[in-house]
Amino acid sequence: MEWEAPAIVLRSEVQGETSLLVTVLTQTHGVWKGLVKGGNSSRQCPLWQTGNILMVKWQARLAEQLGHFTGEIVKTISGYLLDYPRSLALMMSACAVCANGLPEKEPYPDLFNGLVRILNALTVFPSTPPFADYIRWESLLLEQLGYGLDLSCCTVTGQVGPLAYISPRTGKAVSEEGAGKWKDRLLPLPSLLLHADEDGSETEWQQGLKITGYFLEKSVFGVLHRPLPAARERLLKQFCH
Repeated sequence: MEWEAPAIVLRSEVQGETSLLVTVLTQTHGVWKGLVKGGNSSRQCPLWQTGNILMVKWQARLAEQLGHFTGEIVKTISGYLLDYPRSLALMMSACAVCANGLPEKEPYPDLFNGLVRILNALTVFPSTPPFADYIRWESLLLEQLGYGLDLSCCTVTGQVGPLAYISPRTGKAVSEEGAGKWKDRLLPLPSLLLHADEDGSETEWQQGLKITGYFLEKSVFGVLHRPLPAARERLLKQFCH
C-alpha cells in the first residue's frame, strides 16, 4: 500500500533514538501518521518541522499499519516565523487543532486548502498574521465537523440583522434587540465572522478567537474528552496584555 500527496506537517515526535513519529494533514487522505526512519537526524529533522508543506510518500504492507513516510520540502514555513511570535502562535495553533481535533484518515479538502492559504500568507506578511482568515478557518472546521455556527438570522426575532451576539448554548446568532437583558450571557459577534472580506481589528480578533475557541472546547475536544490544545490557548494569550 502506498500513496503520495502534498502535506502539512502537524506534529513530529521523537520515536526511539533516530526516528520520528509524524502526523500530517493532506487534501485527499486527511490526518495521517507515519514513521520517518532517521527523521531525527540533523539532515532530516528540519524537513519535518511543524507547519512545513511537503510532498510526502506513505508506504506500508497493509493499510491498517502505521507505515513509513518519506518527504521532500515544498515550502518551509516554521523557519520564517521564529522572530514573529503572533504568526508562530497562529501556525502552531492551527496545526495542533488539526492534529488533536480531526478524525484520522478522513479527507477535509476545504480545511487543507484554507490552511495552505493561511500558511502562505504568514510567510509573505509574517508581521501581520491573517487573524480574521484564521478565525473564519476555525469556524469552517466547526462546520465541517457538524458543529457549525448559525449566523443566518437572529434566533430570537428571526430578523436577518444586524447580528451582534452568539448564544454559547446553541451557537446561534442574536441581534441587539433580541439579546435584551440577556446580553451579558452572550458572546459578542465580530463582523469579520459575517463578512469574508473583512480583516477586523484587535478587539474583533480577540472576540472571534473566544467564540471559535469556546465551541472547539465544548463541541470538538469536549466530545473527545480532551482539553483544548495548549497551542490554541497560547494563541489567545497573545491578545492578553
